[in-house]
Amino acid sequence: MFRILILLMILVPALEIWGLVSIGKVIGSWSTVLAVITTGIVGGWLARWQGLQTLNLARVQLNNGELPGDAILDGVCILSGGLLLLTPGFFTDAAGLFLLIPYTRGIVKLFLKRWFTKWIGSGKIVWVGRRER
Repeated sequence: MFRILILLMILVPALEIWGLVSIGKVIGSWSTVLAVITTGIVGGWLARWQGLQTLNLARVQLNNGELPGDAILDGVCILSGGLLLLTPGFFTDAAGLFLLIPYTRGIVKLFLKRWFTKWIGSGKIVWVGRRER
């Protein structure tokens, strides 16, 4: 896992620099800088707005005695998407936007649920639950 993380930390910035230079050649350097700043601002606003909606949904579910599992996964996806949109570059912006669009975020949540279920089934994650006193 650590090797994959190191590889991503090397490849993602290299890919982003290549993308910024390539797009800068086509639309110009100032337009590229303006596009990166705009996606950061819009991404931050969108993540904040959706994050507050998700937080309110989680509060309502908790007040009703429900476990806000989907709201928590939504929150993780929204936080990740917002961070990716704040990162300079067009490839991370595309991934961040993918996580902020509710329909595509649903697809990611489905994969996350399957992944967590697989981990719980294999014993990598153990659910302790509430203990009786």
